[in-house]
Amino acid sequence: MICTVQGCSDPRFRGPLETMFEDRKRLFVDLLGWDLGVREGRWEIDAFDGEHAVYLIAIDQTGDHIGSLRLLPSALPHILSTLFPELCSEGVPRGPTTFEITRLCLPVRHGADERLRIRDALITAMVDHALSAGITQLTGVVETGFLKQILRMGWRARALGPARQFGGAALGAFLIDVDAATPTLLAATGIYARTNTTDRAGEIA
Repeated sequence: MICTVQGCSDPRFRGPLETMFEDRKRLFVDLLGWDLGVREGRWEIDAFDGEHAVYLIAIDQTGDHIGSLRLLPSALPHILSTLFPELCSEGVPRGPTTFEITRLCLPVRHGADERLRIRDALITAMVDHALSAGITQLTGVVETGFLKQILRMGWRARALGPARQFGGAALGAFLIDVDAATPTLLAATGIYARTNTTDRAGEIA
């Protein structure tokens, strides 16, 4: 099941949110060595985690996090606009229907096949959410290896500029156009497959 959660303080989703922040710390800080803040030695929470963030959280039968991503409104400060604007040759895309994909977290305790399944389920839920919420563009910053994968997934995606080196990693920015054809385009490459999600009220949608 995938929960769609507005903000990070909804008590109905305390378990999934807390285990998500714990897994983000294990992946991004402990394993990948990113220089990120950690709260109480347990949770990776940054300045963009708050009431305006939308979280898509895949959970297991116990309600614990098994994978997630975060969407940030581009009309407010976000990672691309504040940390990596130089990755966009023609300026950072902004607007009320443009959101940034961040913090894709697929815990390594799951095998490669399971991580791929969870990733595809999250992408499916993200596209469904975008269509229902009127989101027409998705942006993001990733390492160039993953950028190549994103551009080949089947949706209408493009790089926003040439990749650049940051802290020893080559990073690039991308933009994805989302419309009614996007599910079909992703289904053709085996990525999109409709799944159960929960809405912000916690009911199955």
